[in-house]
Amino acid sequence: MATSADKSSSAGRTAEIPAGSVRLSGELTIPAEALGVVLFAHGSGSSRHSPRNRYVARTLCDAKIGTLLFDLLSLDEEAVDASTGQLRFDIGLLAERLEQATHWLRRQPHVGALPVGYFGASTGGAAAVVAAAALGDEVRAVVSRGGRPDLAGEALGEVRAATLLLVGGFDGPVIRMNQEAFARLSCTKELTIIPNATHLFEEPGTLEAVAQHAAAWFRRHLPQHA
Repeated sequence: MATSADKSSSAGRTAEIPAGSVRLSGELTIPAEALGVVLFAHGSGSSRHSPRNRYVARTLCDAKIGTLLFDLLSLDEEAVDASTGQLRFDIGLLAERLEQATHWLRRQPHVGALPVGYFGASTGGAAAVVAAAALGDEVRAVVSRGGRPDLAGEALGEVRAATLLLVGGFDGPVIRMNQEAFARLSCTKELTIIPNATHLFEEPGTLEAVAQHAAAWFRRHLPQHA
């Protein structure tokens, strides 16, 4: 049986997202009767092709939640980052790209009115928190997988979106960082430790647990309840 991370996500519509002087490549997938759409912020040195994020995205689509997987950096920026490693930790830049992608999404026909959520991994977790804080009620839910929300700094206290922090049970330092960040959040929040999981959730069943927790969280908090 193939591991979860080896499974490919369902096909989506390719997208070119303007972000200042650059354009970012993405893939937008909207299932029938979608409850909302989740933008993915990948982690350090990764891209929209991250097999783990793509697995989670497919699980969300199966749960009637649309997804936008996109590159936070342009091809030229990725080349610079590959040699310096600096841009992947530029949380301000990554959060700005997430905000720009959100504005782009709002302009898309038949999609723009859907409730928005963020799914962040590693440093993308911090970018998701910062962008959610900046956009306020525009973002209804955030999920962080093995993330570094501690890097979001003062933005933690400004987040209004319901926020779920998922951390591997064997990822000791990151657990402590998430506990510290969790204490600073004043929104609806939850911190869940996935048993027997290391930072990349490579152990059997752990990525599936992440995907199921994320899908349940978004299904609970994305819809506009009367």
